[in-house]
Amino acid sequence: MIIGCVKEIKKYEFRVGLTPSAASEYVRHGHTVWIERSAGLGSGFTDEAYEALGCKIVADPKAIWAGSDMIVKVKEPLESEYALFKENLILYTYLHLASNEPLYRALKEKRVLSIAYETMEYQKMLPCLEPMSMVAGRLSILEAAKYSEAFFGGSGILISGLPGTPRAKVTIIGAGVVGQNACRMAVGMEAQVTVLDLDTKRLAFLEDLYHNKINTLYSNQENLKKAILEADIVIGAVLIPGDAAPKLIKDEYLPLMKPGSIVVDVAIDQGGISNFSKVTYHDNPIFKVGHVLFYGVANMPGSVPMTSSTALNNATLSYGLEIADKGIEQALLNPVIQSGLQTRNGLGVYPTLIKLFETK
Repeated sequence: MIIGCVKEIKKYEFRVGLTPSAASEYVRHGHTVWIERSAGLGSGFTDEAYEALGCKIVADPKAIWAGSDMIVKVKEPLESEYALFKENLILYTYLHLASNEPLYRALKEKRVLSIAYETMEYQKMLPCLEPMSMVAGRLSILEAAKYSEAFFGGSGILISGLPGTPRAKVTIIGAGVVGQNACRMAVGMEAQVTVLDLDTKRLAFLEDLYHNKINTLYSNQENLKKAILEADIVIGAVLIPGDAAPKLIKDEYLPLMKPGSIVVDVAIDQGGISNFSKVTYHDNPIFKVGHVLFYGVANMPGSVPMTSSTALNNATLSYGLEIADKGIEQALLNPVIQSGLQTRNGLGVYPTLIKLFETK
């Protein structure tokens, strides 16, 4: 196959779909790899590093889209790239189509075979989403701590507190990979941490791990409301694979929340955890709803691209190689790859997307 990797054009996205070491594995397996000029620079990878490992540097991204059998990206294509889609192109990237109907329609119309990292499932885990969830979870606490500063309109609380002063109260909604990593950072920064989830086994795991350093609550409406209203920091870490995020922060809660409290909405890729959620960018990441701050950056791991690109490639490479080596028909016999399939032959094939967009 010809494997193409174009430069990410989403605002302030510095990750790259293929690192030099990952690209070299495709070359070693007998495939041709085209890398857009400067695609890796944001993550610290030079064109020369790719060329030294047998990749071809191509200046024109349109040529890569036109000539590749499979495009490997990080983020979903933007509207300006829809015209570059072609029939039977294999697109292997994060897509988050549940909150992006126009992209879903474009992939169908152009008959693109799309495989989304975020729904690929192995033993009830999401191996290609997990590393970026880890990054986003850890960053969520760092960003919350920063934007809790009074200069940004936050409450002015120091997350760890000091002797004789209160520590920040952190409420983490969801005990999956994002929530567990947010918890790790919040405990390390000595906050008062409460984690909510529907899965009591996950809560038990966290209690065993952190002993008496955290509180855990079953995620029902009463517990959610109480934990949200008491919080200085709320982390929205709920994920329903391939589906829109549930709106767990109710509109009526906002006037009752602490002035200057902040909601870091890691679920924003799937529509967000509140009706007020909206996508923001690294240069202007927060907005206010009443007296509550919202942080809605949809590509949080893009701010630490050296770590994120490497971790992402570690997770996605083996499946990408399987597609390239075996061809798509044989590769789709692997249930992990099959679970990532979103569109094919002009049809939507992922059950949640059919429910969302085809049964209106």
